[in-house]
Amino acid sequence: MKLRRSRLFVPGNNPRMIQTAKVFRPDVIILDLEDGVAPENKDEARILVKNALRHVDLGDSEIMIRINPIGEGGEDDLEIINEKVSAVVMPKVESARDVETLCNALQGVEDKMDRLGEIEIVATLESAQGILNAPEIAKAPRVSALAFGAEDYTRDIGGERTKEGYETLFARSMLVAAAKAAGIQALDTVYSDVNDLEGLYEDTIRSRRMGFDGRSAIHPSQIEVIHTAYTPSQDEIGWAKRVIEALEEGKKAGTGAISLDGKMIDKPVAKRAERIIALAKAAGVLKEE
Repeated sequence: MKLRRSRLFVPGNNPRMIQTAKVFRPDVIILDLEDGVAPENKDEARILVKNALRHVDLGDSEIMIRINPIGEGGEDDLEIINEKVSAVVMPKVESARDVETLCNALQGVEDKMDRLGEIEIVATLESAQGILNAPEIAKAPRVSALAFGAEDYTRDIGGERTKEGYETLFARSMLVAAAKAAGIQALDTVYSDVNDLEGLYEDTIRSRRMGFDGRSAIHPSQIEVIHTAYTPSQDEIGWAKRVIEALEEGKKAGTGAISLDGKMIDKPVAKRAERIIALAKAAGVLKEE
């Protein structure tokens, strides 16, 4: 299981943030060449990110690059990728064809590094069209996660971003369902009020309950809160262990119907328990036995 609870966006033209990002230990560092960089600074950012990938210690975080759309500078962004980059964050995806276009561009880059087929794609859905096409996008080649971009989505539908999140409920639910049906991760949008850590925690708990595996962060102060919300609690781990123990005892006894605390343990319950244990191990709060 790839741990992607937090994804910290770092502007590609900000050397100080690139050098210090690892200190905050996000699961993923996204070196941003798209919205985080003004159009007149794109070339400068590419040079800086290219050198950072070569010479800067980025810690143990997974490294991704958010590129510009193909045809709008994305091809130039791909040229700076090296062996440290595990995935490309593709913005404004609206169809599986968009992903296929990126796949074709990636092949040439990978061929130079002898890494054919290794680089994953995180497809960001930021429009009504992208959300409606989420099922086909989730099944496109290389896509390992769907990510949601709420700011652009609400603008696209003519809505207004609120803390309650009613305007994004359908889109988030659709994205989660499409991702899980395809067997990939679902990554939630940013919480834009960096000063409201309590609100961030509450929203992230809701996000996890909806089925999201992680979310984006725009400030280092958000990372610890996000990790706490997405990491199983000791009570959850204890429950999951009891479910798995009950299943094992039932198998030994040859019992078809297995219950715990008066409730039947069906397949979805068993899968949830197994996922909690796997996530707890990946997060380091439960040691391998």
